[in-house]
Amino acid sequence: MRVTESTKKLYDKLTWTWKPSSDKEAGDAIVKNLLLHWFPNKISKASLSWNYSMWLGTISFVLFMILVFTGVVLMFLYVPSVERAYSSVKDIEFVVSFGWLLRGMHRMAAHLMVAVVFFHMVRVFLTGAYKNGGAVGANRPLNWIIGIILLITTLLLSFTGYLLPWDQLAYWAITVGTNIARAAPLVGEATRFFLLGGNTIDQNTLIRFYVLHVFFLPMIVLLLFSYHMWRVRKDGGLAVTDHEALDQKPEKIAPVKSKTYSLLGITNGTTVHVQNTMVDEEKNTVPSSPHLLRRIWLVTLLTFVATFVLTIIFRAPLEAPANPAVTPNPAKAPWYFLWLQEIVTITTVKIGAFTINGALIGGILLPGILLALAIWWPYRDKSGLNSVGVWFAKERKIQNWVFISICALIIIFMLIGTFLRGPYWNFYWPWEAWPEMPVKF
Repeated sequence: MRVTESTKKLYDKLTWTWKPSSDKEAGDAIVKNLLLHWFPNKISKASLSWNYSMWLGTISFVLFMILVFTGVVLMFLYVPSVERAYSSVKDIEFVVSFGWLLRGMHRMAAHLMVAVVFFHMVRVFLTGAYKNGGAVGANRPLNWIIGIILLITTLLLSFTGYLLPWDQLAYWAITVGTNIARAAPLVGEATRFFLLGGNTIDQNTLIRFYVLHVFFLPMIVLLLFSYHMWRVRKDGGLAVTDHEALDQKPEKIAPVKSKTYSLLGITNGTTVHVQNTMVDEEKNTVPSSPHLLRRIWLVTLLTFVATFVLTIIFRAPLEAPANPAVTPNPAKAPWYFLWLQEIVTITTVKIGAFTINGALIGGILLPGILLALAIWWPYRDKSGLNSVGVWFAKERKIQNWVFISICALIIIFMLIGTFLRGPYWNFYWPWEAWPEMPVKF
């Protein structure tokens, strides 16, 4: 009996911070627990809403942690050598117990993270959350730029991992991707040379992509994410709280009689203090522990289950070993760069013997302009505070529709590149059969 009571006391002592029994314990939990110290003592009810943030930021971090845990285990099994990379991945897929599941979870989490981070940025734009609210010292435009850098780093993280299986799909996807990078004026050739470690995709390329993928890019993501979250706290929390604060009406507070009659006390009569009104900020907030923690645990569980189920449904592909002498037709970039490949096709125009370089226009200039606009826009947007933290605010109607149109075009181009482009990058409807193309050795 004593053992049972002692065990229960020890369990309660270790876990009380996760299930406080009072508001005072909830506050103490945030101060005394290393992990919970990350969160504010209280959080607004609006921030916990499912339909505002959709928890896309939390989902992306959970996917990143899945990538870290599965990636660390895969590092024990994978050999970054052009002679052994393919066979080691093949062993993971067919020999190692549950290796296919491990590799599949890693691949699925990477693809989902690219999509989730993209939609997280879309959500931030459509709610005007890149604009400062009423918090002193806020700098949400800077945090928006950090988010853009995180999106680019996420793309690079996935791109560098694409080559590691060293199969035909990986080899030629990287070939297309780095050829687009080569079209950049002045720095294009140097950038491609830096990525490949030479002029061809070989051992130097594989080892560079491997080191970037397992160390440098994850470290950059982790550091930027930490700074991103720290800025969210400094900026006053999610932008929805700024809109909520504007809706609050000051309430008259009954004066409390002081026992003293000093100038610091409140006296009977019509003084400044007696006529003052206050906003009750407490009624719209709840303790972070356990309310915020419950949501985070639920989001984490759902993200893991979704990744697990999708991994089982969509098995990770492994094509024939990479062969520089055999070019697949069509050769496609990774799916998240297919919109660039599509724009390159559209902007490549032949006028007689002269050809306008689509790789430069569609692969470099247009994306560069979009990126510059995304960085500049928070400083250009002059909409009022009422539009901050509001989905599809009327004041931002035009810019929201322009932004949605650009995002829709990117998604449409990705779908065309994925499902409707066949040999020689010709257009085919889904019900049309592709012509049989001879393989050139």
